[in-house]
Amino acid sequence: MKKMFKAIGRFIIHIGTFFDKWLITPITKLILIAIDFFKTNSKNIDRVIGKKSTLLVISLILAFAVFVFIDQESDIMIDQYAEILEKQPVSAIYNEELYVVEGIPKTVDITLIGQRIHIFLAKQSPSKNVSVDLTGLKPGTHEVTLKYTQRLRSLDYKLDPSKITVKIYDKESDTRSLTYDLLHQDNLDSKLSIKNVELDRSEVIVKGAKYKLDQVATVKALVDANEIPNPESGEITVRDVPLVAYDTNGKIIDIEIVPKTVDAKVTISSPHKEIPIKIVPKGSLAVGKAIKSIDSDVTSVVVYGDEASVEKLEQLEVEIDVDDLDDNKDFNVTLKKPSGITDLSVKNIKIKVSVDNSTTKEFEGIRVSAENLPAGYKAQALSEDDGMITVVVSGSADIIKNLDPSSIKAYVDLSNYGVGEYEVKVIVSGSDVRLTYKAKKKEVKIRVTEE
Repeated sequence: MKKMFKAIGRFIIHIGTFFDKWLITPITKLILIAIDFFKTNSKNIDRVIGKKSTLLVISLILAFAVFVFIDQESDIMIDQYAEILEKQPVSAIYNEELYVVEGIPKTVDITLIGQRIHIFLAKQSPSKNVSVDLTGLKPGTHEVTLKYTQRLRSLDYKLDPSKITVKIYDKESDTRSLTYDLLHQDNLDSKLSIKNVELDRSEVIVKGAKYKLDQVATVKALVDANEIPNPESGEITVRDVPLVAYDTNGKIIDIEIVPKTVDAKVTISSPHKEIPIKIVPKGSLAVGKAIKSIDSDVTSVVVYGDEASVEKLEQLEVEIDVDDLDDNKDFNVTLKKPSGITDLSVKNIKIKVSVDNSTTKEFEGIRVSAENLPAGYKAQALSEDDGMITVVVSGSADIIKNLDPSSIKAYVDLSNYGVGEYEVKVIVSGSDVRLTYKAKKKEVKIRVTEE
């Protein structure tokens, strides 16, 4: 207790010192200076003040100052002013369980008219809100008056709008199936994928005017990936997912949905697979040149994405432009993500292409197969020369020397062909991308019959 009194005493002393230093002492000095001035010049001052003209001027100045002060104060106290209170909320009184009301504005503007001092006081303790009482009104169209309970009777007020037209409907209810939409999936870690979403209910109740219920095409839970806490592989529950009703055009319908939110169990996975990288040259090398070797510093990559896309992907093709290439060249290639793939373990690779002189060799007896033939039909070559062709292969001599003829494929594309005889272009390909393949016989004759 003694320590507290001592602290209070020190505080009071500090206050006294402060006032003494910054208020009392300066004022005292000013008074002493004034007294000294008047003592020194007292005769001259008495002579000036004693003149009638001086007294008259001082009286006029004081009278004018008093007049201006009183005039300004009277303007403040007496003149009428107006001030607008913008966007004041509107509340409606009616049975919300039985009726739906349309046409009530969310806010209105209030103009206060009166003396400035009264307007100031009114703003310090404003009315709670603007209200409209619909009690006792039945379904239909009604013109009603908005009311504003002012705290100061000395003010006038005007509402904008002051009257509104409302439509009252019987509130009806119906059941709707509940689905979901995924939002901001791209904001997830690129190695993660939302595999499944399970809502805690499959149906909801919609309430509103009958004409609006008839417009509801679907009700969806908006599952936002940004709201998933610490997303990682596994099951995560997202609470309080908002529900929204849409019409057939995807426009939001303003109706009551019960419940307003649901919980969603989100299953997150990380589908991935390691696949080989296949380098595919595009274009024609300079005349007389061929690719001897293609070497890459990376031969495989791990792909991430949705499960179906990852599953069907067997290799990642990387194209390089070798058009008019006549010497060895290094390529720096940025890998492109195929459709459905969200991430790659490797983003860039280096490819070295070695060039050699080109040579050619003919491979005879390559069988021509039929592809894409519609169901219920079969095809056969009209002659042995149409069924077995010669393929000319161009490339580096060392590669051609070791080429297995069974890796060469010749076929005709019979998409949309029906019964009859046709002369069809032969397509040739091979497994070694360093070589080029051409059919010596460009077209073959085939017959299509029903099975």
